[in-house]
Amino acid sequence: MPKPKHILVIRLSAMGDVAMSVPVLRAFTLQYPNIKLTVLTRDFFKPFFRDLENVTVFSPDLKGKHKGLLGLYKLSKTLKSLDIDQVADLHNVLRTKILKFFFFGKTFKQIDKGRDEKKALVEGRLFEQLKTTHERYAEVFRSLGYTITLSNPSFPKKQKLTESTQQLLGKDNKNWIGIAPFAQYASKMYSLDLLERVIAQLSKTHKIVLFGGGEKEIKILNKIENKYKNVINLAGKCSLNQELNVISNLDVMLAMDSGNAHIAAMLGKKVITIWSVTHPFAGFKPFNQPETFSLLANRSQFPLIPTSIYGNKFPENYKEASRTIAPNTVIKKIESVL
Repeated sequence: MPKPKHILVIRLSAMGDVAMSVPVLRAFTLQYPNIKLTVLTRDFFKPFFRDLENVTVFSPDLKGKHKGLLGLYKLSKTLKSLDIDQVADLHNVLRTKILKFFFFGKTFKQIDKGRDEKKALVEGRLFEQLKTTHERYAEVFRSLGYTITLSNPSFPKKQKLTESTQQLLGKDNKNWIGIAPFAQYASKMYSLDLLERVIAQLSKTHKIVLFGGGEKEIKILNKIENKYKNVINLAGKCSLNQELNVISNLDVMLAMDSGNAHIAAMLGKKVITIWSVTHPFAGFKPFNQPETFSLLANRSQFPLIPTSIYGNKFPENYKEASRTIAPNTVIKKIESVL
């Protein structure tokens, strides 16, 4: 029997982008079970790939021995020693372009990020659904010769919670609603006063589980937890592995255009997203979610949306764009999904 091929898959950051690769890799491993994948990504993201067959994670030391040109050369030598046949670069940044040079002679395909059409979308020359990031990832594998399809996806089973996590969450028969209020940029977040109204209402009958990270976020979430019954703040209390287990048990996740939305989607959860100055047309809608699960800011009041692809550029008054989504709209959507 010929030995299975071995593909190096590169996606180093950011959290949401790495999470978006997981449904694609799951589809690939199911459609090509004899091919080994090694994912080059940050050590922190390792748990994302924990239940994928035939997938190994290699975490480079980009701040130490793999730093700079010489470091990347050392990294390429280590990776080549793993008998890599092909490379799927899902990142396509300067660092991976340098790796491509060091992999001279190997089939090395890179993602087309669609920069021109994304620029046209932001500049208002185009307003239509662009190819999703998941499809762009799949196209890299297609260019390597694999006819991968993302229709009829499968997802991991609900995980059993440890005794300590179960104690943290308490035992009852309520629906579990995950809420992740934060995003990389404040411009992508739902106004916290409005979100609190959503939490106040939903926590009367459901269990609310809050997600976040970092000292400032933990403080904000602790305040909300202490204010309402049936609200549990998980931020800072769990490892990423444990958090993934909790998310796998949620009935629905409410998130911004952010990493948590993609994490819940990769686990097969229903994900309702709130969009402020960004827009799902750019291709970052969570995997396998209906269009109606995206709650959008009012474009007749804020016609320049999307103001940028990542939410880092916007006119000053656009900070308030998410306020055009009424708390009642969010509550009704969650209730209808439950």
